[in-house]
Order: sequence, then C-alpha cells, then structure tokens
Amino acid sequence: MFKHIHPYEPFFPKGATKLIVGTLPPPRFTTRELNDRDVDFCYGSSNGLLWPVLDRIFGLHLKYETTQEAANQRKDFLTSRGIGVCDIVHSCERDKIDASDLGMQNIRLRDIVAYLKQYPKIDTLIFTGGNSKNGPEYFFRRHLKEYGLSLEIVSNIVPRIHQVSLGERMIKTISLTAPSGAANRAIGSLDAYKTLKNKNPKFNTIDFRVMQYKKYF
Repeated sequence: MFKHIHPYEPFFPKGATKLIVGTLPPPRFTTRELNDRDVDFCYGSSNGLLWPVLDRIFGLHLKYETTQEAANQRKDFLTSRGIGVCDIVHSCERDKIDASDLGMQNIRLRDIVAYLKQYPKIDTLIFTGGNSKNGPEYFFRRHLKEYGLSLEIVSNIVPRIHQVSLGERMIKTISLTAPSGAANRAIGSLDAYKTLKNKNPKFNTIDFRVMQYKKYF
C-alpha cells in the first residue's frame, strides 16, 4: 500500500481573496521523482493544464522546468492576484501508484473551514473539478458536514456555482472543469463546447478552459 502524502503546505499570500482547491499532485511529487518538465510547486505536473491555461490568459511567459525560478514565477503570480492554494486532501493510501482520484483510500482531509476562519478575506473557492466521487467539491461537501454546513446551489450551469454561509460571511464556490487530460471527454460532451466547435473546428478543450477560467481568475 502506497502512502500518498501531499508534498506542499497550503499557500496563503497576504490578503488572499480566492483559494484554489484540488486534491493531490501525482505520486512522483511525494516520492520526489519529478521529471524535467515538472515544476516543484502546486499544480506543477508536466501533464497538468492549470498553469498552461493561466499562462495563456495572463501572458505569464512561465517556465516549465524543475527550477526555483519556475516555482517563484507561479508564487509571484498568485500573490499579485490574491489567490491562495490549499488542496483538500492531506494524505491517502493507494493500492496502485497513480494519480487517480478514485484510487484514493483511507483519505485524510485538510480542515479547509479552519483555514477560511483564519483568513477572513477569502470569499471564493475555486475547485479544480466537480462533484464526482473523490473530487474536490465532493470532499468539501463531506468536510462541511462535520461543521453542520452544506452547499447551496447558485447556478447549475457548468461551471457550477454554490455558496455556503460561514458565520456572517458568504463563501462562493466555483467547480471548474478539471485541468487534466482525463476531463477532455467530459468537455467534449457539453453542448456549449459542441456549439463552439461547430462554429470553429479549430476550437479545442484548452480553448474551452481558457474561456471558462478567465471569468473566475
């Protein structure tokens, strides 16, 4: 059984108002066996699409390499935009060493609600995935139950938007289409994507994410 522990502490820049919430980076980040195109920071997998999409939206000219400069580029961007990162899974166990959300067992969650109380300016959670089993929204719903809280629907159109009342604060959550190749099939099944693809045959799943993410970052 492989013990998959999150290798990064939550990242909270001063005055953060938004928080990116995912699950876990691939196991090689835990075992420290990164490849040359991996970045040693949150969402730094060479297979991941979050940073390439944000790079396109903001013209960041990011480096995709295992250097401190590449990691600092991402930290500087997040700090400048008031965006933190706190994946919800602290650790899990796996029979098979892969990055599958469904393969996670004996899952230990981070206390996101406690962090929200610690950082009172945060009013938006950006989930890197939806409510499918073992996705970030799925775990957050489970986590909220421990506090007697629940999400209320605001919009059921992809990306789905919810809200939760935390004392006098209202926290909004946005469940983006996951920045992984595995989500491309789901994108292809969306009517909105099909319509845009019909209008422009060159339109692809990266373009779709750029269009979607731009509104919330």
